[in-house]
Amino acid sequence: MDAAAVNRVLKRISHEILERNGGSENICIIGIERCGVPLAKTIADNIYEIEGKKIPVGSVDITLYRDDLTEISEEAIFSGSKIDFSVEGKSVILVDDVLFTGRTVRAALEALIKQGRPKSVQLAVLIDRGHRELPIRGDYVGKNVPTSKNEYISVKLPPIDDELSVTLNDR
Repeated sequence: MDAAAVNRVLKRISHEILERNGGSENICIIGIERCGVPLAKTIADNIYEIEGKKIPVGSVDITLYRDDLTEISEEAIFSGSKIDFSVEGKSVILVDDVLFTGRTVRAALEALIKQGRPKSVQLAVLIDRGHRELPIRGDYVGKNVPTSKNEYISVKLPPIDDELSVTLNDR
């Protein structure tokens, strides 16, 4: 996907979120660190363009909630969650770039519940590549990309990267 395709998908997801929730009244958006954060901000900007209303945007760091923490590194880098609003009674839109095994989303849900009790949690992902290990699915999916275990999805997003793109690569 080039930048235009990614932007089209994010606009569609933004419209779907508004349609499903009857507008932007009781929603907030939380991006999963790292790549979910710029996607969450873009969706919030799209909603502002459509509805003229700013909605709260935050980020959740799942580092301390991962079930494979010791396999990744002995010294995990923890940036901390940045949610400076209440999620209590809100419809939370959790945003990530790629949905794969579901373990990242499970960790994000655990971190989110520590913040309060939302009315609902809905998942928006740019890419769903399959291979789930947990019973988790996206409510809003930009594109389904069936992959083999030998392939990976590379998502490049400003300001983290110099371009906006999604590619399928071999390991």
